[in-house]
Amino acid sequence: MSAPSDDLPTAPRQGGRATQGRPRPTGRTMTGRAVPEATVARLPVYLRTLTALVERGVATVSSEELAVEAGVNSAKLRKDLSHLGSYGTRGVGYDCQYLVYQISRELGLAEDWRVAIVGIGNLGHALANYGGFASRGVSVVALLDNDPDVVGENVAGLTVVPMTDLEQVLTERGVSIGVIATPGPAAQEVCDRMVAGGVTSILNFAPTVLQVPDDVVVRRVDLSTELQILAFHEQRRQAEREVPDPSVLAAGLADADPDVPAAVAGAVAGAVKGAAAGAVAGAVKGAVGGGVKGAVAGAVGDLRMAR
Repeated sequence: MSAPSDDLPTAPRQGGRATQGRPRPTGRTMTGRAVPEATVARLPVYLRTLTALVERGVATVSSEELAVEAGVNSAKLRKDLSHLGSYGTRGVGYDCQYLVYQISRELGLAEDWRVAIVGIGNLGHALANYGGFASRGVSVVALLDNDPDVVGENVAGLTVVPMTDLEQVLTERGVSIGVIATPGPAAQEVCDRMVAGGVTSILNFAPTVLQVPDDVVVRRVDLSTELQILAFHEQRRQAEREVPDPSVLAAGLADADPDVPAAVAGAVAGAVKGAAAGAVAGAVKGAVGGGVKGAVAGAVGDLRMAR
């Protein structure tokens, strides 16, 4: 199993099992409060932002300042944090250190979540060697692949074991989160075997939609889709840059015919730009928009929260 292919995700298959394409509305806090899924997805962002503030020596932060740092609006941030029972202090704001503790607790970072990665190609290697998991309450304890040339290799201090041992490894090493970094066609079988081995949270990097039971949480990271979304925005920017400046058009009209009043030349140039911009935007949207599928994926922190 090497790096995932760049195929676009397939449509969810329907049936009696929950699919990855069906969103789960809420998670629950340590105190039993229901938390919207969108809020759960933003908690790791708040945690990263607050950790950076603490490292800079910031003791307290207002909701407005924290919202700017996190890239959300302040009303949304206050509502998100209220689900955790954190409302800040009027005129003072939030205690950064305490909020780091509170969000870390809700995301389960005080526990050691054991992870198995299946598919040790380029992506699997990169994930196994990522040093940021340990500080987020996650330990990679198993690496698996079905390629004889990869099995037995030492990666990040772990020996890659064959897929024939998957269920045994999951049980013996107490794995609760599985990471799938295989090509798309192999992902569903790997997922089914993970679930059979007791895994209830899966982070899927394969370009396919997985079918799972209702009690299993799946988060998907589709790199090819994210790149297509970026390509869409980049092409729009390039198209906008290519639309002529009205002042240049107006100057050209005036030079070509000195009898044309400046106001008339400007109006004509403005109309030309408006028509061109509309045509370009429409063409770009039609050509690129049809190829953009899916939505931005979540992260391992979301999986822990949803458990």
